[in-house]
Amino acid sequence: MTSHATPNPAAKLLAFRIPANGGTPNNARHPAIVARAAIQPSADDPGDSVRSLFEANGWTRAWTWQVFRHHHFHPDAFEVLGVATGSAVLVIGGEAGRKLVVEPGDVLLLPPGWGHCMLSCSPDFAICGAYPPGQEDYTVRRASEGYGEAMLAEIAAVKLPEMDPAFGGRGRLMAEIAGG
Repeated sequence: MTSHATPNPAAKLLAFRIPANGGTPNNARHPAIVARAAIQPSADDPGDSVRSLFEANGWTRAWTWQVFRHHHFHPDAFEVLGVATGSAVLVIGGEAGRKLVVEPGDVLLLPPGWGHCMLSCSPDFAICGAYPPGQEDYTVRRASEGYGEAMLAEIAAVKLPEMDPAFGGRGRLMAEIAGG
């Protein structure tokens, strides 16, 4: 049995607010959170340990793979992403969003509507994703498809998760998403 990745209470949290752009609505109410070195994946099976941590905190439908290379968002779910191995350059917030280099242990918490895409990655890059209860059957929407008022209402109606995917309880990520 693989152990859980270990949360790092001293992780540096960054909150981003980026206006809608390039077909990506982002989220007017909740910022995107990037937590640098938030977790320490296990050496024996980094992907499994990250997924295991998310699942232990109630976030399910966990996977290990990469991030799509096109701008996309989920209008009906929060998504957590935890880097297990390697590094990548991601963009969050749409075409005019923020470029980020992510490395093992970095965690991103993306509220509904937040655009994300991968520009490049190292050959060993693997990232794990998961979703809170009731949001596991999420929709993937390409930014090129755009969005309308009905989708903005759908984004606004998504409930705030009860558990922090990395720190458990109402942990640091959820406190930051909820506004402190």
